[in-house]
Amino acid sequence: MPHVGAARPACYGASMAGGLFELRKDAITGWWVAVVVDREFERQRFQVAAEPVAVPDAACQNCAQPSGNGVRVRVLKPQAFSVAGTEREARESGQDERGPGLGLLGDCGSWQTIVAPPGHHGSLVDESAAIVTEMLARARDAVAAARRGGDTDYLQVVQNWGAQAGSRTDHLCLDFYDLPQIPHRIGEELGGAARYLIREGVCPYCRLVRDEVANRERVVWEDAASVCFAPYASRSPFELWVVPRHHDADFGRATDEQLTSAAETLQKVLRLLSVLDGPPYNLVLHTAPLRERVDETYHWHWEIHPRLRQIAGLELGTGLPVNPVSPEEAVEELLAATRGGATHDTPPSVDTRLIADGTLAVPVGARGWDEFPREGTR
Repeated sequence: MPHVGAARPACYGASMAGGLFELRKDAITGWWVAVVVDREFERQRFQVAAEPVAVPDAACQNCAQPSGNGVRVRVLKPQAFSVAGTEREARESGQDERGPGLGLLGDCGSWQTIVAPPGHHGSLVDESAAIVTEMLARARDAVAAARRGGDTDYLQVVQNWGAQAGSRTDHLCLDFYDLPQIPHRIGEELGGAARYLIREGVCPYCRLVRDEVANRERVVWEDAASVCFAPYASRSPFELWVVPRHHDADFGRATDEQLTSAAETLQKVLRLLSVLDGPPYNLVLHTAPLRERVDETYHWHWEIHPRLRQIAGLELGTGLPVNPVSPEEAVEELLAATRGGATHDTPPSVDTRLIADGTLAVPVGARGWDEFPREGTR
């Protein structure tokens, strides 16, 4: 898996050093990203506070439905997707009931949400670890149930935080969509990971974890079960991935240890983003398709995408993501906030590891593997 310090192709001549963009290739999907490398980081450009969704507590549907005081699952739309296909397919289906080009081939899938207890209108960062872990457990159970059902192809779990990220409520929740197709991004990862395994003999995500931990240039948090890092070909500023150390393609099989670690890691990492004034973000789960076995080639993981900028014409015209903040610079900003002027006599604001020269390095979780709750305690 390539790193920033890896040898560059011959096209990276002396003139390239002065370029505005550095083109980086995602080793899994093969997609390219243009990373801006000739600008100093301007914090004020990316300090974007999440805007609340102004809904009175008394009108919050997630507080009222379904009834109960704990973490609950609310069905928002039992059949959320109407598959129309192409205009020609719609006409030939004989079900062109909604006007030209909008033929209906079938209703399927669902849209549901895992909601925190009534009145919990804070961020994931401020929620108790127990509730966040329970919400992730409900997501795991939803993935497993969808796989057993065998009716659809993919279950997408997301959290939208802040109005700018598409949230329609301040009530803490995780939405999940039972989709009748494998999303394009997942399809590209599946194909790329399979090709990588054939070529290199190892799961690309396992190698990512190994290489990022060894290199440490883009790691922002780790414990015995999870590693969080900014990917080399980050598509957006401050994009972060949370990847379990233990290989498994299917989040529906995640262990209690992995869920506890993922919950703690997500909270720690999102807290680091407070340096940007608590930005809006999208949290997305990538897991195996429901009707395909990709146990050897795929590796479930979470992605965090802060919403800090608008898409411009170059990206719309070319499909080439443009990232105005290099992942290395983003990590440096996040870790600088954790160090908070710490010295050898004054501990940092977040637990960190001392590296060989005595300087503070990456934040590290307090738990060793044996300290996580054991499987069988569900």
